[in-house]
Amino acid sequence: MLIDHFPVYGIRVRTPRLELRLPAPEELAELAELAMDGIHGPDLMPFGTPWSELPPADRARRVMQRHWRTLAELKADAWALNLVVFLDGRPVGVQEIEADDFAIQRQVTSESWLGLRHQGRGIGTEMRAAMLHLAFAGLGADEAVSVGYMDNHASLRVSRKLGYAENGTSRGISRGKLALEQRFRLSREAWEQHRTVEATIEGLEPCLPLLGAEAAA
Repeated sequence: MLIDHFPVYGIRVRTPRLELRLPAPEELAELAELAMDGIHGPDLMPFGTPWSELPPADRARRVMQRHWRTLAELKADAWALNLVVFLDGRPVGVQEIEADDFAIQRQVTSESWLGLRHQGRGIGTEMRAAMLHLAFAGLGADEAVSVGYMDNHASLRVSRKLGYAENGTSRGISRGKLALEQRFRLSREAWEQHRTVEATIEGLEPCLPLLGAEAAA
């Protein structure tokens, strides 16, 4: 079976409303179609690479290609999991968790997107909380970091709500122009103090060597 050779397909992170996991092929196609319907309004660009402004068909293909690429490149010292977020069994977005040299640094970063029609319901906060539970409770991370453009108020609100502390600013590029970024850091202690979303993890233990997290088991 696929899971015997690539056990990350068995990871399940569940919260009261959501399930985060890797998708089956037809679920990935449904996720791509969700991206075709839009991810943000025209006045916002939350990504350094403006893939979300591609024509709908190209946008859908990009979602699928990124998913396959991150799986193909997964190795213990550099990995990313594009976990699809399911609500009532249907994909509503992506919550990515990634790390370099996790066995040494014990640090994760994250990116995410949520289908436009599912925004404004607290799903973004809940799916980030699920990712943090996977990082800290599951993998034994020491800290999580996040970066958001200053005008991406929804993302910055999620970070602050979940206990991230501001950790300086940096200069990025958005749509070919200078865009200031707010950097955040969340320690294990701050995560424990601010966690309010109940979460469970299933199928992680066989994946620990693949993610450089054996010592955290």
